[in-house]
Amino acid sequence: MTGIVSYGTYIPYRRLKRSAIAQVLGTPAGKGERAIASFDEDSVSMAVEAARDALKAAPSGTVEALFFATSTPPYAEKLNAALIGAATQLPGEIRASDSTGSVRAGISALLQGADAISGGAKRVLVTMGDCRLAAPEGKAEQTTGDGAAAFVLGSDHLLAEIVASTSLTREFLDSWRAPGERFSHSWEERFALTQAYSPLLGTVIKNLLEKAKVAPGDIAKIILDAPNPRAADEISRALKLDPAKFADSFALTVGQTGAAHPGLMLASVLPLAKAGDLILVATVADGADAIMLRVTPAAASFKPVHSVGRMIESKGDVTYANYLKWREILPTEPPRRPDPDRPAGPPMMRSEKWKFGFIGSRCVSCGTPQLPPQLVCVKCQSRKMEPYAFADRTGKIATYAIDRLAYSLNPPTVNVVIDFEGGGRFLCEMTDCEPEKVAIGDQVEMTFRRLFTADGVNNYFWKARPTR
Repeated sequence: MTGIVSYGTYIPYRRLKRSAIAQVLGTPAGKGERAIASFDEDSVSMAVEAARDALKAAPSGTVEALFFATSTPPYAEKLNAALIGAATQLPGEIRASDSTGSVRAGISALLQGADAISGGAKRVLVTMGDCRLAAPEGKAEQTTGDGAAAFVLGSDHLLAEIVASTSLTREFLDSWRAPGERFSHSWEERFALTQAYSPLLGTVIKNLLEKAKVAPGDIAKIILDAPNPRAADEISRALKLDPAKFADSFALTVGQTGAAHPGLMLASVLPLAKAGDLILVATVADGADAIMLRVTPAAASFKPVHSVGRMIESKGDVTYANYLKWREILPTEPPRRPDPDRPAGPPMMRSEKWKFGFIGSRCVSCGTPQLPPQLVCVKCQSRKMEPYAFADRTGKIATYAIDRLAYSLNPPTVNVVIDFEGGGRFLCEMTDCEPEKVAIGDQVEMTFRRLFTADGVNNYFWKARPTR
């Protein structure tokens, strides 16, 4: 059997109310809000967060392949999955690839991961993340959102087994973005709905039901992911599917998160499923994919590190002006400080475990944890040091300072000194916080972020954030 061993999700802390967009632009106000990646986040950093949770919750086993799906890769020519592998400290002896170019890439990557398990791999990590960017006043600006999901696949300790899958690929012009363009284009939506989304979804679901030998009434939960939400209504009527079984699309709370969306919806359904439940997952874009999953008894005892509901509830608002500034849609004067230098390749490679994995050191002689990693113990001067991971350790703020002149898209910068649980002290930036509410003694956790971008190079490192 092949299926899901564990999973993790990530929804950014910031939310943009759709009424705030309407208030500025004078457009009709949409309901609810959308999740917004912060100024220091992108599809890779969010995928890292989801992957960390999936790996924490997974039983022991070495990951042998890594897939990353996104329609918004930070690098157009560079393996983005390699960054995820470095940040999550996966072994170097793995196969890794990026799936991009379509919001359908998330389920496609999941199917590729399942094929790898069927081919003999023991564990496969599939990550999906998107940081959606849409032109102001466009419909996509209202409906899209940012987020990530990750799944560890295997052939044992399954939470849900893959019963069957089907796919269709058809060329039709709906959404597209040429190289060098920031915003995607969309064709008239009635054409896509009537000529593509509904027919393709209908066909791929019918084929799946026949292949799995399952009747529509046997399905416990249905996950339909389509750029146009009306497609779900069309399919419900055409195939006589019970609308009550449709999973929450998070249209009012998160938005449509591109390649990550079917994974995010699936992760929200699994904690509530019972052993034997059948879950249908279908997505459409440049074709369609559908998967039938059967929940196992092990799902009842699985607890995700961060649930989708918890991530939705943990939030803070962002103004529309700040959102435009973070995405560099609204030009603003930068801080009157020298521009940051481009990170150099050799030192980044030499310090990979520290920079990307946040691996410090611990003295073998006296047991003192230290970061950055040291060759000589600062306490007993012993030269016997061993690697010591800090990324998953919580800490408390020992002291802090607010810098209003630092180079940042979101001033002021909050710099904190953290005392880690179990030992170790470190000075770093803090994110996802309200500067006026930061206090000594606050509990924090570490998060993988982008410090800045210079000459096309993203400088990733770790920051602290309030515990979510």
